[in-house]
Amino acid sequence: MNEIASPGQLRMSFVRWALVTVPLIVILGSFMGYISNSGYDNDWFARLAKPDLTPPGWVFGVVWPVLYLMLGLAIAMILNARRAAGRGLAIALFVAHMLLNFAWSPIFFRLHQVWPAFFVIVAMLASAIVITALFARIRKAAAWLLVPYMVWLGFAAMLNLTIARDNPDAAALHTPAARTQIGG
Repeated sequence: MNEIASPGQLRMSFVRWALVTVPLIVILGSFMGYISNSGYDNDWFARLAKPDLTPPGWVFGVVWPVLYLMLGLAIAMILNARRAAGRGLAIALFVAHMLLNFAWSPIFFRLHQVWPAFFVIVAMLASAIVITALFARIRKAAAWLLVPYMVWLGFAAMLNLTIARDNPDAAALHTPAARTQIGG
């Protein structure tokens, strides 16, 4: 069958992809942050020396869902670009990249491994640059959706590096256990 899809059919195909990719990425990203106890409510994180440029906690709560939404829309555009040259590689690298993204919070907030987390975020930034270039060959709009993400990753990498440098004992920094007095 050699039928050409109408513009309306193509839009609906994109919408169907987006209805899967956007919630999936937002939910998985939020879940990883939740199980990692990421953010300012984390006692370990609260005890770290942080750079003056560290935004208030609410900023992270706004920025990450918006970035995950943009990532979901970008990959939906690529998934919808059937038969596009380089599509398979772009999708595979995006999936690998998202695994790195979802690993960062547990490495940093749960395991308290600030240096390994820094290397993960550098790998995320490098892979995001490659993915953006691949997306641009397929759908320029998908590539543009990744630009704010790359800017944020660069900023987050700088925060991570500064925290790692200023907290050489971060992995050993434990929050004190609750004390009880048992006496007789």
